[in-house]
Amino acid sequence: MNPTLSPGYLTRYRKRSRDPVKLTALIYLREALLEEKYEVCPEFIAIAKEFGALNEEIRALLEDSKRHPAS
Repeated sequence: MNPTLSPGYLTRYRKRSRDPVKLTALIYLREALLEEKYEVCPEFIAIAKEFGALNEEIRALLEDSKRHPAS
């Protein structure tokens, strides 16, 4: 076992990241962004945050370079 990581660290991370509602909301957010259906994005963001999504997770989807190809 790695002495620099406490055993509770991985448990907390896994518990937070595996919430099915949060993951589903993030997937729907990504799909809405790709389909340019921006009017539904705030709903998906609110649901994802309610179920534990971090601001960094949402920001990563909003700043996805796949949606902004180089011109």
